[in-house]
Formats: sequence, structure tokens, C-alpha cells
Amino acid sequence: QVQLVESGGGLVQPGGSLRLSCTYSGFTFDYTAIAWFRQAPGKQREGVSCIVSFDGSTYYADSVKDRFTISRDNAKNTVYLQMNMLKPENTGVYYCAALYGRRNARTWGASQDYRFWGQGTQVTVSS
Repeated sequence: QVQLVESGGGLVQPGGSLRLSCTYSGFTFDYTAIAWFRQAPGKQREGVSCIVSFDGSTYYADSVKDRFTISRDNAKNTVYLQMNMLKPENTGVYYCAALYGRRNARTWGASQDYRFWGQGTQVTVSS
């Protein structure tokens, strides 16, 4: 049974940092893509970042480039999202999602393609 469990959310002031973790079980990282999505109140779920096992490619939403970094630790079955210089608009529930296969710059943010989802972790950026 595939499971994804997010952790690391919380309340942080603008300009602060958080590191989210997505610990997965029931599958290996081989030939998969794992992504982070954010859903703000009253808005659609949007892609934040993705990492692809096939070639190690990483993708980011334009709004978070140069501030967020996605990485993985295969030994711990965990994917991380390091978020720096946080802004109030980064507030939302962050979900970890996975699929079998490859993604590219055009397809990584298509949430409907991801088969497995975690329960989400709340991130609030506020002073």
C-alpha cells in the first residue's frame, strides 16, 4: 500500500524558512516523480516543485524559483522542500504527490496525473 506523509508545516514570519518532508512507503523511488502542490483558501491546487527519479530533473513554479529547493534522500524514503524567504502568498496546505513515470517541464504541474497523495501540511506565512 502506497503512503505519503507530509510534515514540517507551521507558522512562520515573512522572510523566514521552513523545510517540508514527504516520507513515502509502499514503492521505491525508481521511475517515479514526486511533487509538491499548494492549495490556498478558495484557490485551485497548484504545482510548486517536482523531482523525477529517472534523471534527477527538478522543476519549480516561477513564483518560487531561487527561494525553494526540492531534494531527496533515498535512504530515508523522503523528499524535502526547503522553503526560504517565505512570503504571505506562500500560505496554504502543501500536499506531496507521486506517480509512476516521468515528467517534463510541460507536464510536471498537472495534478490530475498524480495517482498518490498525502494528507497535506499547513504552512502559514504571517507576521
